[in-house]
Order: sequence, then C-alpha cells, then structure tokens
Amino acid sequence: MPGALPSVCTSFTAEYAKYGHVKMHHGYTNVLGLGDSSTWRLPCLNRYVYMFLAPFLIPIITPLVAVERLREVELRTALRTLGLISLGLYSQYWLLLNVSGFRSPGSALACMLITRSLLAHPYLHVNIFQHIGLPMFSPDKKPRRIHMMSLGVLNLPRLPVLDWAFGHSLISCHVEHHLFPRLSDNMCLKVKPVVSRFLHEKQLPYNEDSYLARFRLFLQRYEEFMVQTPPITELVGLQ
Repeated sequence: MPGALPSVCTSFTAEYAKYGHVKMHHGYTNVLGLGDSSTWRLPCLNRYVYMFLAPFLIPIITPLVAVERLREVELRTALRTLGLISLGLYSQYWLLLNVSGFRSPGSALACMLITRSLLAHPYLHVNIFQHIGLPMFSPDKKPRRIHMMSLGVLNLPRLPVLDWAFGHSLISCHVEHHLFPRLSDNMCLKVKPVVSRFLHEKQLPYNEDSYLARFRLFLQRYEEFMVQTPPITELVGLQ
C-alpha cells in the first residue's frame, strides 16, 4: 500500500511528507513563506520553555497535527492514515501490556510517552539549528540552487547517537543531503569531502558548527531567530 509505512511511522501521510519536505523544504530552502522552517517557530513560548520543555510534547502534538492536516486530503487517504496511526499506537500499547509485562494501562501509556520522547530534544534542536539563523531569501529574488544550499544549510559534527537515530543526512551531511536529496545516507557521507572541497574552491560557504555552539547561540539570540521576522538576504549579481 503506497504511503502505508510513513503513516505508521510518522503519522503524516506520504503525500504530505513529499509535498512539505521534498517539494517545499528542499525546493525552496530558507525562502520565506515556502521552505523557511517557520513551522518550527512558536513565538508564544520563551526560550527556556521552547528549548527544554516543548520537545516533551512532540509525541503528543505530532499525531494531532497530522490528523488536523487530513482535512486537506482525499477521504480515502484520510481514512487510511487514521487507520494506520491507530494501528501503530495500539500495536505498541498491546505489546507493552501483553509481551513486556506492564500491569496497568497507565504504566503502558507512560512508557509509550517516555520512549517516544527520548530523542525529542535533539530532533527539535537539529531541525532548527541547521536552517534558522542562516541567510533567508525572498520568494521574488531567491538565488541559484547552489547558493541557496551553501548559504542556507548547516552541518553538525558526527555524533554516534544522533547518527544512529537520525542518519548522516540529517546530522553531519545535511548540506550534501540538500544538494543531492536522492543520495543514500552512506553516499552522502562519501561525497562530503568532495562537496566541501568544491564549495571552498568556488569560495562559497560550507556551514559547520557544533551542537553545543548552536544551542548556546539559540539561547542567546532566541528572540531574533525564533520570534522576530528574519531579515532578507540579497545576493547582488548572483540571482
């Protein structure tokens, strides 16, 4: 069944993932109003609530947002997605009660929440660290793809736990992933030195920074990055 696996694993339909991530985020990286990662901004929260507490809500909010987005899809797709979301959640719940030995529904539900929250903090942080705070572009004057990707994407260093959980494409090879979205995780890692060398030879930025440095930067400049409208970057003569 096309789209079944994404619906079980992420709650979002394959169609929505393709449109939101592949078409918009990759096609219009850091273009305001299109692929600018603005969905991660919650101006109503202060920096400490957002960076430390909000990630705990991701396992709860994600299915709710996915269900809300079903208003925009065909009835057949909506029913399929609801069924698969329910199947995924109930399967874990059933296994915890009947295989893992949990004695009460409450303890099983608590375990589901905890296990789904284990990597919520780095998941949220990585998604904002690698785009927000970098140059943003106007839809009317977006630069060529090579400039858009080199300026608007950042790599984090290799971290074993995050590499295992999210893959090289999201962590240490995000620039490569945006330039070559069809490459596998392993191939992104292999072409990383080539991409870095090419961008440096062309005197284009190859953005890299540590997780801790980005974390400190976002705490210091949270209002600028996550609340205020970001300034537009114009590349004179390069569009």
